[in-house]
Amino acid sequence: MLSMSTNNLSYNDQGGSDSAVEVGQETTPTSSNAGAGFGLFSTNFKKNDDLKEMLESNKDSLKLDAMKRIIALIAKGKNASELFPAVVKNVASKNIELKKLVYVYLVRYAEEQQDLALLSISTFQRALKDPNQLIRASALRVLSSIRVPIIVPIMMLAIKEAASDMSPYVRKTSAHAIQKLYSLDPDQKEHLIEVIDKLLKDKSTLVAGSVVMAFEEVCPDRIDLIHKNYRKLCNLLVDVEEWGQVVIITMLTRYARTQFTSPWKEDGLFDENSETAFYESDEKKTKNGDEKKSYVMDPDHRLLLRNTKPLLQSRNTAVVVSVAQLYWHLAPKHEVGVITKSLVRLLRSHREVQYVVLQNIATMSIQRKGMFEPYMKSFYVRSTDATHIKSLKLEILTSLANEANISTILREFQTYVKSQDKQFAAGTIQAIGRCATNISEVTDTCLQGLVLLLSNRDETVVAESVVVIKKLLQTQPTQHSDIIKHMAKLFDNIAVPMARASILWLMGEYCERVPQIAPDVLRKMAKSFTSEEDIVKLQTVNLAAKLYLTNSKQTKLLTQYILNLGKYDQNYDIRDRTRFIRQLIVPNEKSGALGKYARRILLAPKPAPVLESTYKDRDRYQLGTLSHTINTKASGYLELSDWPAVAPDQSVRNVEVIEPVKEWAPSLGKTGKSKLSKSSDDKFYSDSGEEEEKGSGSSSSDDSSSSSSEESSSEAESDEEKSSEESDKSSSQSEKSSSESDSEQKKTTKKPPQKKTVKPTAKDSDSDENGNVAKETSSSSAEETSSGSESGSDADSHSGTEHKKKTKSKAKPKVSGPAFVPEKSHDLLHRMTGKGLSAQYQFPRQPCLYQPTMVSVQISLTNTTDHPLEQIHIGDRSPTGLNMHCFNTIECLLPEASVTVSLGVDFNDSTQAANFQLCTKEDQFSVSIQPAVGELFLPATMTEQDFRKEQGKLLGMNESSATITMAAENTTRQPISRQVATVANLGVVLSGQDNIHRFAGKTASSGAVVLVTVELRESSAALITINTEKSVMGPMLLRDLKSALARA
Repeated sequence: MLSMSTNNLSYNDQGGSDSAVEVGQETTPTSSNAGAGFGLFSTNFKKNDDLKEMLESNKDSLKLDAMKRIIALIAKGKNASELFPAVVKNVASKNIELKKLVYVYLVRYAEEQQDLALLSISTFQRALKDPNQLIRASALRVLSSIRVPIIVPIMMLAIKEAASDMSPYVRKTSAHAIQKLYSLDPDQKEHLIEVIDKLLKDKSTLVAGSVVMAFEEVCPDRIDLIHKNYRKLCNLLVDVEEWGQVVIITMLTRYARTQFTSPWKEDGLFDENSETAFYESDEKKTKNGDEKKSYVMDPDHRLLLRNTKPLLQSRNTAVVVSVAQLYWHLAPKHEVGVITKSLVRLLRSHREVQYVVLQNIATMSIQRKGMFEPYMKSFYVRSTDATHIKSLKLEILTSLANEANISTILREFQTYVKSQDKQFAAGTIQAIGRCATNISEVTDTCLQGLVLLLSNRDETVVAESVVVIKKLLQTQPTQHSDIIKHMAKLFDNIAVPMARASILWLMGEYCERVPQIAPDVLRKMAKSFTSEEDIVKLQTVNLAAKLYLTNSKQTKLLTQYILNLGKYDQNYDIRDRTRFIRQLIVPNEKSGALGKYARRILLAPKPAPVLESTYKDRDRYQLGTLSHTINTKASGYLELSDWPAVAPDQSVRNVEVIEPVKEWAPSLGKTGKSKLSKSSDDKFYSDSGEEEEKGSGSSSSDDSSSSSSEESSSEAESDEEKSSEESDKSSSQSEKSSSESDSEQKKTTKKPPQKKTVKPTAKDSDSDENGNVAKETSSSSAEETSSGSESGSDADSHSGTEHKKKTKSKAKPKVSGPAFVPEKSHDLLHRMTGKGLSAQYQFPRQPCLYQPTMVSVQISLTNTTDHPLEQIHIGDRSPTGLNMHCFNTIECLLPEASVTVSLGVDFNDSTQAANFQLCTKEDQFSVSIQPAVGELFLPATMTEQDFRKEQGKLLGMNESSATITMAAENTTRQPISRQVATVANLGVVLSGQDNIHRFAGKTASSGAVVLVTVELRESSAALITINTEKSVMGPMLLRDLKSALARA
């Protein structure tokens, strides 16, 4: 018998036997030898019988053992529903462990065995008063699982009582029960909303996620319930369980889109170099004192961004993706970059996670290439990747391609083309085609590479190459008749129908460019017409018709022969096309007036196809949702609303705002380093600072608030906020203190700050001198000739006298001082990443003292630790050929001290980032300086006559222009000059015409002339023209100027 039961058990474990087991459980043996004949059934029956006996025994230990075995069966997916009557008898057991297991079983089968479960309703109701919180919660869970409309009032009463329970675990269970009751009886919605409102006020982190989920299921449109709980949910978010974090973040994303105004107004369009947007917002404050910044972020909006940022470090993938989509949809565009590193980190996870994350990155990278460009290597394809992962990485690499990295990407693509995965290889060829159309500099290179692939042994590669070449040739067919001839020679060896059809289309479209080859191709097709695929036959008929119109002497008989073959083809499409073509091109009595237009119909110029990403339109769905993943609106998807034009009343969130809370960088507020940094800042920006004081009362607080929002949010993370009211109070107090400290520091700017903050070393004089140069040169014109900038002005005057004669004869531009210096500094190294060393950089827009081809960069280093940092210097650089003048080693930087140093970087007239290592004695940190295209110029002075003469030399390919509708505020000379100077470091050329404004400069590295003309036309229209031999920089500068001048 033992051996028999062993055999039966082994058979039970095999697939396909479950149904037999279930039949056996319901079948009773009909004869005494049933145990021998049907051992399988009898054994299982007895086994369940044993469980029933154990459940009916008087010993709790046997009952507990039986329940453990039953729960184990359920966990394995076995059907244990026939034991329901025996189990439900134990629902009133006094043994806590046994009762827990009984409730677990009942939750699973209460819906199937509703009649039996109803018999125990009174027991469940008594259990709701049990002293043990787990029993109370389990009883409510079972009660809500009995889906019978008759007990809805009982369930409603139980949920209301549980919502007031002392145990947060029971209150959490009541929130889960709300969703079950709503699906059973939607008419209870109003009563359930009252319970949800009550639970939303709960301060327990255990309840928060569950009640928000109930809110999303029952009444997602009742945002008035969220108003008074908004700040509490933001502050609890970090401590909620991961599942709850995802739900709350998703809900708060929708809430924020209805309650706050868009933070993108000042940022303009998405841009690879978002520094333009930074300069733009600073410019509005500094240049015109009366003009106040139109957007100030709501403090509640900032609270949400600040409290979700730490969750980017979560171990849970769903939480990270939720925070990423929140930042993407809610944060100012220059702050979105903080999500990049966290998303790239998720690519080390399972392929299912990779797929979803890569889809989100693919959507982001189309609009914001600069975010993921530094992590381009993370998207290189691995041999172990699945095909769908490879395709997504390929999509992202193609989106990230620009003139700086295209050579690297194309080298990578060359390897991918050789892949054994044919679908991936074909996708790579399509990606090469997209790169060729997007980046005109590499179009010829890509075409040559694709032509080489035509001799590949693999049919799929050849076919895809032909299709892509066809699309590329449409953009400039006149230059590539040789490629068309080469493809005609390979025609016999290509078997894939789509590729053959593409070659035939090219022959027909450009038959006048290959007059000798096209008829011969038609002759070959006439031979094999009957055996070709339908798509090839259609293109053969088209080729015959086009050749008949352009070269009827050679092809008249061939065309008639092909039309006769097509007339009796099996495919009706081909028969119809043949009849149509015959009536169109062959003149006869029946042909109507359409015949004379045959050439215009068949040989009309076709627009070149646009190769676009398949992810271009996916941003209409919220990132991280199922709808975004499948690119179709899924059921239950809630669309994000547009930003309101005017922010709704803030007081509904119980926040008293006297004046808008400015974002303030706490790192500058400490007394140890404040005196240096603020005094140097005030001196550095003294020109704009004085104007601000006249125009707006609290300009100094504006200065401090104009620091990077990323920095302020990350700084604020280190300070735990105890309550929402305290956070508001502290931020408003910080404004006052910063403005007070500003006024005090302005009085003490003459004191030598280096003595206070840095140990006196041999390097101090160098860094101090650099700081002075930066301060003096950016102040008013009266200070430009002071001691700090003497060397720079001497160099200018020297170069001016040296080339004086040449300037008159050849109209070479002479470098002048900057028209405007942006205040904005950018994070180079965050204090958390730098283990206490913080670094920021800015462009002072002065000729570099070290080398004329370099761009001057000013770096401010701050020690935020409690111990000195030694031997701060610059280490390895990337790319290896990067020409950089480093600052001298700083031997020691005291705690809470700051120092300003100068760098010179030769960017080689490219916006590619300069990567290098910032080193201390113990550590090395990889950092990068990313220049905006406007920072690569030096302003130049020239006469209007010289300007026109230089412009005449830079026409055709060297000219970029666009017509825009300007904002009404920007149509006079002063705003135009201000906006152009904000975007680019250019000098103003005096013009005799009121409607034409001219600006001139030259690139720092090569000295190439850059000319900008803004011509005002009727009804606020303007023509922007840029002339420069730098064909890549011209369109980039044009894009930035369009964005700046179109904004109010």
